[in-house]
Amino acid sequence: MDIKEKLRLKFKLNRQGPSSSTTPIEDPLQSPPGDSALSPSCQDNQRKTSEPTMSDEDVLPTIESVYYGDDSFDAKEHILKKLPGTLNLDEIIADRKLLGRQLRVVSGRVSVLILEKEAAYMKELETVHRLQNSLQEALTICYEARRGLSYAQQQFTVASLGILSNYYKRQQLLGILQSLRMIKTLQQTDVRLRELLEEEDYPGAINLCLACQKAVLTFRKYRCISELSTKLQDTIETIEESLDVALSRVCSHFDTSHYEKVQLGYHLLGKTQIAMDQLHMHFTTAIHNTAFTIVLGYVELCSVKAGTSFHKRQYQDLCKFVTTDSFTACLVDLCKAMWQIMHSYYRVVEWHEIRDDKEEKDESIGKKDEDGLGLEANFNRRYVRQKLEHGLIRIWQDVQQKIKAYLLASDLSDFKYEEFIHVLDLVNRLIEVGEEFCGSKSDGLQESLRRQSVNYFRNYHRTSMEELRTFLENERWELWPVKPNFAVFQLVEFGFLRHSKEFRKWSIGSQARSPGHKSGEESGAEVFLQSGFFRKYYDGGNPFGFRNDDEDNDVSHNLTEDGERHEPYEDSDSNDSDVPEELKRDYVDERTGDDPSTRHSKTTRNLFPKSPRGNVPILTNTTLGVLKLFGKYMQMMNVLKPIAFDVLICMSQLFEYYMFAIFSFFATDLGDVGDAIASDKLRATLRRINDKLICHEADETRTNENAPDGADNAQQKDKVPKPNLSSVVNLSDRDGLFGLAERMVAAESLVFLAEQFKLLHSRLDALIPAPKRTSLHQFYSCTVVMAAELRQPVYAVVAARAIDYEQTLSLMANVKWDVGDIMSQHSPYVDILLREMQVFSMRLSEVSKRVPVPREAYGILWSHCIRLTNKTFVEGFAGARKCSNEGRALMQLDFQQFLLKLEKITDLRPIPDKDYVESYIKAFYLPENILEEWIVGHKDYSLKQMTSLVGCMTHINKKARQKLFSVIEEIDKSKK
Repeated sequence: MDIKEKLRLKFKLNRQGPSSSTTPIEDPLQSPPGDSALSPSCQDNQRKTSEPTMSDEDVLPTIESVYYGDDSFDAKEHILKKLPGTLNLDEIIADRKLLGRQLRVVSGRVSVLILEKEAAYMKELETVHRLQNSLQEALTICYEARRGLSYAQQQFTVASLGILSNYYKRQQLLGILQSLRMIKTLQQTDVRLRELLEEEDYPGAINLCLACQKAVLTFRKYRCISELSTKLQDTIETIEESLDVALSRVCSHFDTSHYEKVQLGYHLLGKTQIAMDQLHMHFTTAIHNTAFTIVLGYVELCSVKAGTSFHKRQYQDLCKFVTTDSFTACLVDLCKAMWQIMHSYYRVVEWHEIRDDKEEKDESIGKKDEDGLGLEANFNRRYVRQKLEHGLIRIWQDVQQKIKAYLLASDLSDFKYEEFIHVLDLVNRLIEVGEEFCGSKSDGLQESLRRQSVNYFRNYHRTSMEELRTFLENERWELWPVKPNFAVFQLVEFGFLRHSKEFRKWSIGSQARSPGHKSGEESGAEVFLQSGFFRKYYDGGNPFGFRNDDEDNDVSHNLTEDGERHEPYEDSDSNDSDVPEELKRDYVDERTGDDPSTRHSKTTRNLFPKSPRGNVPILTNTTLGVLKLFGKYMQMMNVLKPIAFDVLICMSQLFEYYMFAIFSFFATDLGDVGDAIASDKLRATLRRINDKLICHEADETRTNENAPDGADNAQQKDKVPKPNLSSVVNLSDRDGLFGLAERMVAAESLVFLAEQFKLLHSRLDALIPAPKRTSLHQFYSCTVVMAAELRQPVYAVVAARAIDYEQTLSLMANVKWDVGDIMSQHSPYVDILLREMQVFSMRLSEVSKRVPVPREAYGILWSHCIRLTNKTFVEGFAGARKCSNEGRALMQLDFQQFLLKLEKITDLRPIPDKDYVESYIKAFYLPENILEEWIVGHKDYSLKQMTSLVGCMTHINKKARQKLFSVIEEIDKSKK
């Protein structure tokens, strides 16, 4: 029998129930007794069956997880796959029993769970029965309702149709009545349209007209409406003409509400782009017509020939008939009118920018749909923006052409300087407006200004140089009274710099020293500089409606608190009625209060007065004139940038000519003394000025003979003859220290002029082109800084003449230096020399009563006097043919006595060149081996002085003396 058949039989017997268990059936697969050939697994199963029975809880974990799988699981196939290759009946029986036990445990557990959930099952079943009953009741109600509706429909159909018919007739009659009323309204629309046009309510008129056209299309079946349709079309054309007229008024005067109505009207008509084209055409026409009308008015007003018609002339030809007297006034009116047109266009651009920003913002937050209308609006917006951007340049070009033609049509060479500067200021201001308007550099206007200005300024500069020469030749070199804080910014000519950073810097420094200064004040000009023309005059006004802002500022600057005008150079401290009497003296001793005339020994302490007038700048009337010319030239540079560097060169020539005049007047009256004192750099500067600026007689003769053309001729014409000192200036008065007051005023006025030039450095640097700034810096480093050095030769001439050095030399020549005893008393010439010094100090004190002596001038004067005196000492000592050790001691005694007394006369410290004398005296005692080295290291002594020194030495032999003489001669040759 097949093994599978045996198993099926076995399983069938087990399913027959317990009846079969009482009569066991022999297992056909059971092994015979004593068969021990069981596998180890079968032996294990036998052991398991012999073990105690497990509980249900222990059985459940033994169930394999595959039995809990899906319904497609085949348990039989699973068991058969688990059978080993060698079958064991006992093992199979044990497995069958285990599976049976697992089945019973699982079935019992399922039964328990079913019994636990029975109550919930019954409850849910009752809910289902109730729901079924409710649905049955609803179905019954629906049946009853349908039967009722069918009955009502049959009963009321006829009555309902009658009611609807009557309602339809009523609606027709109401429509006819409404049509009649609309026709009546359309007939009366013409009157309302005229009223709206008179009120300039263009959007309202267009809306009304469009509504009427729409209504006409609706009621075109009526005969009375056909004529109204044609009339409305004419009305639309009339509205468009009115809109065009209203649009043209925007060019001369922009009004926000008016322009908004016009733009809305064009928008309702769907002609936004056409409106923008028309607007630019109106602006172009306005520029041409306005310029022509203004010029024509002035030409007719100033026309000499009565009855002459200028209406048919071209604008360029018409400008040639404007007279010189009316040129500036006409230009002002032209600039005003052009400004008004550009300002209106600026407001138009701003209005569109604000509206575009608002519309774009609305679109970004979703207030407008991106449909066809939105795309069209965006296209129109871009078109308008482009037209406005291009229109800025186009309008400015038209304005520029009108002003350029007007400027070039007249000859401005005969204008006064102030009038010419006014013209340049107007045009330059218009250029600034144009740059702010569209960013244009206005090359056309710049070129016209340059052409008109070059020749004018050249002639004006030649005239100014001639006037300066005349002023210098007639100058008395007297102190011109000004305020202690005077600077160029207080001059009317520098009024245009009142808003510059240079003026604010000077003003802060000046006001900080004055009482009542408020550091927190801010000028209104700074606000203007931060805003611009179009913002400053946004709500009205005109930048060309006044001559110059700074003129009013100058007037107010020179007014007192009581409103009374005073001169800008009047000393504000002149009223000294409440000043103590001792302060009214020219000089006061700080310790005793004595007048200096009572005590000469205190003179030097009081050369620098403490009175309020002590710190007044030293300048002359000519200095003031040069400063005014500086202001005028800088005005030219400020308003005419193309020739700014040429003007700067002419401005530097004014300074150089003034500087050269002072040197030639006050530093050359002793021959080469002043030139010898001057530094190499100063001499080079003066030589360059003399070659390039000063016209000599030989140059004039050569120019007249050859008469060259071109640059050489122009350069020769720019030269000026050397000025001559006025005959009223006395430079030979010994009591007046040979014109020291005049010399001091001249030298210090030049220093003051240089200081003012330095204040203008940054402004000049900003006015000229960047590539030319190196020349400006070179001018300052080579010329302006030399002004202070010019004090040296000017004051050296006074020092050379104030003391009689020749007398001192002659007195020293009579002194016997080969004495045999040491002297206890100094030589008489020292007292005479000290008396000369005291007289010089007293005369200097007298000069200081006329002119305040600056500390620098005081130091330079005394320094030159002492240096010349020391050289006199050395020259006198070198005149000694024989000298003993005792004589050398006398020299030392004389010089020490001089220094001791000199320190009481002057407070100059340290005494200059003191070592120069002492070293020469002490060199007499040097041994032979050191003397040669000393001679080589002291080349500042002359050949005579060195030779005399060596010749007087008795402690060296003849051979050594000859060697030293040779060294001295070689040093002298090297100097030459």
